[in-house]
Amino acid sequence: MIESPHSPHVARVKALIGSKGAKERREQGLFIAEGVQCAKEALTSVSGPQIKILYGTENGLSKISDLDLGTVEIVEVTDAVMKAMSDTVTPQGLISLCYKPRTDFSEVTPSGSSIYIYLHEIQDPGNAGTILRTADAMGISAVITSPDSVDIFSPKVVRSTAGSLWHIPVFEGVSFDRLDKQFKGIQKLLLSSHAKTSIVDLSIPGDCVAIFGNEARGVDASTLGASVTEVTIPMAGRAESLNLSAAASIVMFTISTKLAG
Repeated sequence: MIESPHSPHVARVKALIGSKGAKERREQGLFIAEGVQCAKEALTSVSGPQIKILYGTENGLSKISDLDLGTVEIVEVTDAVMKAMSDTVTPQGLISLCYKPRTDFSEVTPSGSSIYIYLHEIQDPGNAGTILRTADAMGISAVITSPDSVDIFSPKVVRSTAGSLWHIPVFEGVSFDRLDKQFKGIQKLLLSSHAKTSIVDLSIPGDCVAIFGNEARGVDASTLGASVTEVTIPMAGRAESLNLSAAASIVMFTISTKLAG
């Protein structure tokens, strides 16, 4: 059992969640997932990110005692050490040190009814995590992010996904030009408050990509090219706008319903 907050294990975890965490995660190919739900998903997932080391307090480990823990290295820590390692105010007693999945965007092959989400320079971790969680619920094929988008494997995004990170493929740092060339001929829909076409009225005959832009700036359709169709969400009420994750949820539900029908 680790009892000292000065243990190298503690320093390693804190490096992955600290101010330079993105660089550490990229170089080490590892990320941190806190909490019971993430631990359960990581332990039971076949295709999602796998655990390298599971850190747990006695109480934390008791919460997953019904799962097979023989396949991972378990390091028990005291409550004080867990608090020192944690990125949350109230730790749940479990921290999973996980391998970042190795994904190759060039191998993505649309099925004829695939739905992809493209996040263009999204910055808010909560938005990114919630969108990924909703994408999982709506049966989205994959979530793709542009360069300069929030790190999907940052602690806040991982927590916001509530375990969905283990259910849906994620491809980071893909430029729109690359996506456009690989998905040539596939319908690409850009959510825009300036659009005249309602997502409700749009016909979706096959594969499509839904594009969501930066929370503050959005994304200018002209910079993406003629292959993009701008769409909007009709609103009968008086709200000026919707939070990005709320708007994305409506779009994903609408598209998935159209394809299912």
